[in-house]
Amino acid sequence: MLPFMGELIGTMILIIFGGGVVAGSVLKRTSSEQGGWIVITFGWGLGLAAAIYAVGNISGAHLNPAVTVGFALIGQFSWENVLPYIIAQLIGAFIGAVLVWLHYYPHWKQTHDKDAKLAVFSTSPSINHKPANFFSEVFGTFMLVMGLLAIGANEFTEGLNPLIVGLFIVVIGMSLGGTTGYAINPARDLGPRLAHFLLPIAGKGSSGWSYAWIPVAGPLIGGALGALSYAALFEGMVYSSFWVVLILFLVTLYICMKQESKRIELRQQAERTIIQ
Repeated sequence: MLPFMGELIGTMILIIFGGGVVAGSVLKRTSSEQGGWIVITFGWGLGLAAAIYAVGNISGAHLNPAVTVGFALIGQFSWENVLPYIIAQLIGAFIGAVLVWLHYYPHWKQTHDKDAKLAVFSTSPSINHKPANFFSEVFGTFMLVMGLLAIGANEFTEGLNPLIVGLFIVVIGMSLGGTTGYAINPARDLGPRLAHFLLPIAGKGSSGWSYAWIPVAGPLIGGALGALSYAALFEGMVYSSFWVVLILFLVTLYICMKQESKRIELRQQAERTIIQ
């Protein structure tokens, strides 16, 4: 099997288990309805472990554009393979989301909460605050890529690494995921969000495109910072790209803060107008 297909199938497996555990928890009349956040984080973590076991020896099981770009920035992955890997990850995530939709087909009509339906496919913030949401995705992915590199630097009993990585995802979800649903993976969010947009899901609402840039840009920047920071702190290698990515992060965060201030000001003006 080619690495392209390995990434496609691995990401598909990740979304089948990850999106599936969310569907089982939020859709109506499932046996696992209201499973809760702990169930969801374990589903994503063990789903990732399963995907790594399936394709790790074929493609390295990046399954995440943020990981692919981060590894390329520090010379642990060839740049010529970055775009093919990202395309494979997006396709795999889309297919996985379609299969989750089919698996839970009769439950979509039974569920009237449009936000719950979207949550099966993509993330959304618990509190809509773009600067904080963006920072959460950057920080979560920063910890993810730093952690992956640290785990890779250790020796475990043969075959144990995927399980360790899966449990690491559980920890990130429990600790940092409650703010935005911890996409920490552009393909995991964008591919299924596109599926939500295109599929004839019963009673679906908006696909949330106004927010969609955050779980794409945030993880890409966070993954890059995580890899470059690991290289600087643990390997003594300070790449010039570190400063470029850091500036990009700060500029984007500043723009988010300015837009959030403007949004709050407009809302306050509207409230004063209503009172008058």
